[in-house]
Amino acid sequence: MNNEELKLHARNIRRNIIRQVSNAKSGHPGGSLGAADILTLLFLEIMDITPENAVRQDLASPERDRFVLSKGHTSPLLYAVLAEKGILPEEELLTFRKLDSRLQGHPNMNYLPGIDMSTGSLGQGLAAADGMALANKLSGQDHRIYCLIGDGECEEGEIWEAAMAAAHYKSDNLCAIVDVNGLQIDGKTSDVIGPEPLDEKFRAFGWHVINVDGHDFDAMRAAFAEAKTVKGKPTALIAKTIKGKGVSFMENQASWHGVAPNAEQTELALKELEG
Repeated sequence: MNNEELKLHARNIRRNIIRQVSNAKSGHPGGSLGAADILTLLFLEIMDITPENAVRQDLASPERDRFVLSKGHTSPLLYAVLAEKGILPEEELLTFRKLDSRLQGHPNMNYLPGIDMSTGSLGQGLAAADGMALANKLSGQDHRIYCLIGDGECEEGEIWEAAMAAAHYKSDNLCAIVDVNGLQIDGKTSDVIGPEPLDEKFRAFGWHVINVDGHDFDAMRAAFAEAKTVKGKPTALIAKTIKGKGVSFMENQASWHGVAPNAEQTELALKELEG
């Protein structure tokens, strides 16, 4: 898939993020928009997930790559990506956060195909991905495990316990993507409990580290390819992103971490994304 095609998909994914959160009148648009390019490339080009193999038929022997959204509050992004991939009906997106909907505020693996782990409590996703990676190795599977975590989420101690475990077990089939937008619900990460330098910390914990622009498809494509060649250690992509990317009044604003746009703001955002 060429970059222009990926950009069109990413734009539609961002539109569907806005539609979901606006219709529900709740949700997390900022981080969802910011990580949209990462998941667009991952699901539409890098991973071998399809509408057919997304169904969780046999967890003991997964015959495809797996993805864990550790920052589970950005579920509008994951749902929009699954719809773009053809795994989820696009019209179902407007049931987001409604009673009896399969699209809960945080992803539930028991409801939807393509959801490989229920997440929401920050810090836990990387540990789950560790387990998947180790299980794949023990069963002789060569599929890869991808996990998206937030830079604010790296303030959680469990992230670093999981990082130690993955390095200890030489989980070279594990690739973590750290979404580094510098913001969290309370403001700048540097003001809350600054987690930087994340690249040096993951490297010190025994990981192969690649710094990358989280909006540059060529750079991310090369980084994912490099990660596949690494042996004996997991890989962390430190992906610099812009929170709220694609909607000018949401970009780099911590206030849009978990606030839904009103009708006027929704119209303005969708108009920008059409352009």
